Amino acid sequence: MTLRLRNLGWLWTLSAFAAGLLSAGLWFASARAWNDYLLQSFVAGFTVYEELRTGMAPSEGLSITPLPPQDTALAENGEFQRLPGFSNRRFVTNLSILTDSSSPLSGRELTVAILSDRLVYPVSDIVSGSDQTGPEKMGNLTRLLATYCSEPILIAKFGREAWHQVDGTPIWGCQAAPTDLRLPAILMGIVAMAVILSAVSNVSDTFTRFARALRERQRLGGPESYEADGPDELRDIVSAVNAHLEAERAQLEKRATVLSGVSHDLGTPATRVRLRAALIPDDELREKLEADVDQMTGMIESVLTYTRSELDVEEPRQISLTSLVEALVADYQDMDLPVTLKKTDPVAVDGVTSVFMSRRGHGQLTETRRVLVMARPISLRRALTNLIDNALKYGRHAEVQLATDATTATITVEDKGTDLSVEDIENLMAPFRRGSNTGSSDGYGLGLTIAATVAEQHGGEMRFEAGDCGLRACLQIARQ
Repeated sequence: MTLRLRNLGWLWTLSAFAAGLLSAGLWFASARAWNDYLLQSFVAGFTVYEELRTGMAPSEGLSITPLPPQDTALAENGEFQRLPGFSNRRFVTNLSILTDSSSPLSGRELTVAILSDRLVYPVSDIVSGSDQTGPEKMGNLTRLLATYCSEPILIAKFGREAWHQVDGTPIWGCQAAPTDLRLPAILMGIVAMAVILSAVSNVSDTFTRFARALRERQRLGGPESYEADGPDELRDIVSAVNAHLEAERAQLEKRATVLSGVSHDLGTPATRVRLRAALIPDDELREKLEADVDQMTGMIESVLTYTRSELDVEEPRQISLTSLVEALVADYQDMDLPVTLKKTDPVAVDGVTSVFMSRRGHGQLTETRRVLVMARPISLRRALTNLIDNALKYGRHAEVQLATDATTATITVEDKGTDLSVEDIENLMAPFRRGSNTGSSDGYGLGLTIAATVAEQHGGEMRFEAGDCGLRACLQIARQ
């Protein structure tokens, strides 16, 4: 079952809102529970202070019992670890809470020893606070005990009264602390955000993969139709693209069929015209008529070649572009035509300094490195042949060079002087456009058009620029 992007957007928005609301609810509920827990511990400190001062019965959750007479001497000497049952509580925190800071020697202070098996409590701020009363200091102390997961026992006495053991574990102990859900709330929000972002990324990737497949269709070929998983909008786009490709393919095939039929049907009349022309006694008139017949049939064949190149029927495969260019140039040289291959300058590589040499080394990559590309060799050879033929017709000489980088390969064909400018030659890339200096040379104005079409099929472009002696045609294709 698929959804439309609008529905997915609403679903993601509501999911994000629900996850945020739940995370915030857990956070604030946990924070409120902790505040209540710390407030209860603070109030318990007030109660402990007053009960030690007045000798009242302890409140619920508090256990205040006087030390036996035999343990009082140990407490007076500060030997709290030696008290029976406290040998495992090795950490002692001592502090005195004054009831009246104006008379510290009045004997009205509360002396407290905190026995713990885990830590010494940081009570310096509580003791140094001169603007607080004794009950407030005691409340701050019990609230401090509640912030740590520990089970402390207080040994305290008020003034010169007897020592008491105070156990408030049910109030400020580790078991009494509420469950802290703030970290799970954060993790829940992070997980929800990750899930939503992953869903958005997956939908975005489906569009990206389909767009990449369409971009690579011309260069690497593609299926007759496409399929894509994703929202309904993407399926609609894929369906429309498939319909467009089918209509375009049918139109091109129909055009090729019509041109093939025309070429075949013109064969018989052209043969008859050629035979009848042979009966003409005037040699000059006969030659002109035969030339017109050849031009007519050649034009049909040229248009058919261009249409077949648009059909893109050749499957791409990995080839050595270096070998293709070298073989093509060699074919022209075998026919004693002025076509040369310009050698690429070797790539210089700088070395690094070493322990034994203070100067950097230098080297060059070998000139025999092969340029491998995914291409259609027949179409590519036809395009290069058209460029070389144009250079020979209008520039008397063709110099071919292959240059590459990490992503593209560029084949340049430079002539040795032509009357056309870069603007003029670019205007001739339209079908059936020929230059004013063609004269009686063969051609039908489709060579550059076919070359540009082949360049586009290989993910590149066809362009012209001014060379050292004439015009330079640059056929660029993608390597990947």
